[in-house]
Amino acid sequence: MKTQPEIEQFATLDFEASSLSENSWPIEVGLSWLVAGEVRTWSGLIRPAIEWKLADWSPHSAVVHGIPIEDLADAPHARDIARGLLEQLGGRTLVSDAPEFESRWLSRLMKAALMDVTPAIEDYHRVSFANFSGLALDMLYEALERRPVPHRAGPDSARLVHAWRTALQYSA
Repeated sequence: MKTQPEIEQFATLDFEASSLSENSWPIEVGLSWLVAGEVRTWSGLIRPAIEWKLADWSPHSAVVHGIPIEDLADAPHARDIARGLLEQLGGRTLVSDAPEFESRWLSRLMKAALMDVTPAIEDYHRVSFANFSGLALDMLYEALERRPVPHRAGPDSARLVHAWRTALQYSA
């Protein structure tokens, strides 16, 4: 069984996006992690980069996440969000419960910010199974089931870390 300081080496990542199409782009990012057993979260809306096509905006996705495209006009530029994300990440390893989607959107964010490196993203479930077992793992998934998915990047990433915090209470 891993100890709390080891799970604190991870940060959960979540994006809300323009759509779920292959050409979609990130509109909001959320990052959460544990520090001394407390959940910390950083998030921000993302102004669409010039190269991101507005044709990939989905009204259906907007209904799900509740972010109107007009709210993005005054949001920080991709470069500022990318810098903020890396600063908040520190040396932690990124984790997501949807790494295929998050990797695509993180890559688009970093490319728009003219950054050469895109951090790798590990699978949340793989990390959870590597760090918890037995009752702790059961309670982790119970916590996820009981906490609805808000479909906003900050709260979605925090939801995953709250489940880890619950599991830590049941770790041997």
